[in-house]
Amino acid sequence: MFHVKLPGQDAMARRADEHVVPTRVMLPRRVTHGPARQVGKRLLMALLVLAATVLIVWLDRAGYNDNADGKVDLLDAVYYATVTLSTTGYGDITPYSAGARLINVVLVTPLRVMFLIILVGTTLEVLTERTREDFRLKRWRANLRDHTVVVGFGTKGRSAIQTLCATGLPKEQIVIVDPASKVIEAANAEGFTGVLGDATRSDVLLRAELQKARQIIIATQRDDTAVLVALTARQLNRGAKIVAAVREEENAPLLRQSGADAVITSSGAAGRLLGLSVLSPSAGTVMEDLIQQGSGLDLIERPVIKAEVGKSVRETEDLVVSVLRGHRLLGYDDPAASPLQLTDRVITIVRASPPSGSGPSGPSGPSLPHLPPHRP
Repeated sequence: MFHVKLPGQDAMARRADEHVVPTRVMLPRRVTHGPARQVGKRLLMALLVLAATVLIVWLDRAGYNDNADGKVDLLDAVYYATVTLSTTGYGDITPYSAGARLINVVLVTPLRVMFLIILVGTTLEVLTERTREDFRLKRWRANLRDHTVVVGFGTKGRSAIQTLCATGLPKEQIVIVDPASKVIEAANAEGFTGVLGDATRSDVLLRAELQKARQIIIATQRDDTAVLVALTARQLNRGAKIVAAVREEENAPLLRQSGADAVITSSGAAGRLLGLSVLSPSAGTVMEDLIQQGSGLDLIERPVIKAEVGKSVRETEDLVVSVLRGHRLLGYDDPAASPLQLTDRVITIVRASPPSGSGPSGPSGPSLPHLPPHRP
């Protein structure tokens, strides 16, 4: 029986303990003006409509009659325009000439309709936006499949997403789960769909459509939270690839038992990279370049092509470092790795494509390097 070592506090677990985090899906929003600017714009439009009505009544004041004194001055024109636009009027000031009545029908009535539309525009916009969001959410759920769910949008989660996007994965295929509303809003601002809630709960993961996901990345800050998320995720999706990060290396076996296919010890990996950089700064730079996709050298996994079947690992054009045969990972110097088989997959080092990419893999894929074969 394993004991989970707790390195510190985690925002996800802490929030879940303090209160129940409301759960909802937040799709990326289009860029809109702030509420203050929208209200100011509507107020300016209403004032312009009111001023236009006052001007029309004032210019044609001879055709109006005031029951109080029979004359219509500027104040009467403002009063008439205000009550006419906001209500049907009180009848104390009325147009009696044919020209004034025609102007009321042709100009004042459309202005009244426009004024009412401006007043109720906010309510209509809210209803329209809600309907539009419901439609977008239903369409998103219907079209989403074989996507990637990332639990945690901290430093590790962001770095993992940057690597995925560098390999060509579209942002629409990434769903982020986090209990902090500000974090989800930040993810939306970057173009990602977010699910607000505690990922240790199955209903939250179901909102992220995890049962249809192809791969799951668990990047929480606390190891016991990662274990609970892995258990829940594996229960909901038996076939997805689950990759998780832990702080303490002794918790890695427990996370594998919980259903994770691969476990990365973040603190241990950083420490080993530090040690390598001390022994050889150049080697540390090369290793950092390899794990940073999209620049310099990239470490990729690809299937064996027909031209390579039957050849030795050293006879391939690419710099092969490992061969994946079934569930076995063979080093390039392992006698069992050669000859290559059609069902094998090879892990190679390639030169990342430039932004204008014209290599064999196309504009967005890595180009195959012209590296010499392995030397014994």
